[in-house]
Amino acid sequence: MSEITFERATPKGFYRTLRSRVMKAIKDDGKDITGGSEIQRKAIILAALYVVPLVLMFFAMPLWAYFVMWIVAGIGMSGIGMGIMHDANHGSFSKNPTLNKWLGSSIVMLCGNTITWKIQHNILHHTYTNVHGQDEDVDTGGVIRLHPEQPHKKFHRYQHWYGPFLYAIMTLNWLAPKDFKQLVRYKKSGLLDQAGADYATEWWKLVLGKLAYIGVLVIIPVIFHPQAWYWVILGFLAMHFLAGSLLSWTFQLAHAMPQTSKFDGFSQKQLGDWGVHQLLTTANFARNNKLVTWFLGGLNYQVEHHLFPNISHIHYPKIAEIVKEVAGEFDLPYIEFPTLGEAIRYHHNYLRLMGTGATA
Repeated sequence: MSEITFERATPKGFYRTLRSRVMKAIKDDGKDITGGSEIQRKAIILAALYVVPLVLMFFAMPLWAYFVMWIVAGIGMSGIGMGIMHDANHGSFSKNPTLNKWLGSSIVMLCGNTITWKIQHNILHHTYTNVHGQDEDVDTGGVIRLHPEQPHKKFHRYQHWYGPFLYAIMTLNWLAPKDFKQLVRYKKSGLLDQAGADYATEWWKLVLGKLAYIGVLVIIPVIFHPQAWYWVILGFLAMHFLAGSLLSWTFQLAHAMPQTSKFDGFSQKQLGDWGVHQLLTTANFARNNKLVTWFLGGLNYQVEHHLFPNISHIHYPKIAEIVKEVAGEFDLPYIEFPTLGEAIRYHHNYLRLMGTGATA
């Protein structure tokens, strides 16, 4: 359990002022904070992008078309993660908790696990964003140095070249080691109990989920697809490499940037106002690109998401200007990059900087 605490938000402080204006804007718009029919239509499209290609692959087709099916499935896979599962596990997809629970479980379709994801993302990442020793999203086990407080190794000088390739194996890492290690660690730390989860039950869910995923996505295709088994394996890997890259890059562009603040959870036990902390550690990108916003589930509006994780991403474009305005009133930063290309360039520069051993 973390000993880190945040300052209490004051009635006329940044976050309470912001929340009051944002909630009023959504109410005046006659909408609920969840996604409503708009996100439901989107969910159908994203699910189809994943499921339809997987079904079509059971029919004979040219090899090039077969691989196109895997690629489209990879796009759908990442889309489900960002546009359906993510909102659902934050409780913002629907007003119906049961529907949120079931759609949140769609992470199994990405080879992930619900409880470990919720603890890592909802509890640790959203509370202790960019805090070394707490935010596991910036911890790569030493392979990539994403935080100035992490130890520097000689091979890190090349991470701006090899890092993006490792991003591609993100979802494959869920397949075997990561979720199992996390479940044990969260039990020991008390986080599993804090989440109200039973250790034995979650182990069964984890094992059965992985076996079901391998069975449906690997074993059955190897047996019944008209293509040779090695093409099935290559296609499966291609799907994961694409999905892993899309998911990883979305996170990196929001937090692992030169302009975002980083904190040390071992030496800093008292942090400032939580809302201000989210502004300091998070960045937006390509806000005016409607296609990027639609596909990424509004996660290019990471500032708004971190400040209001219980509000569906459908509302982020509307409330972004309010957030920017209130941040300006309190003389606080609002970090954003106008285009996807510029954000990628800054992240590449950040990887290079961290690779030199820089501590700031």
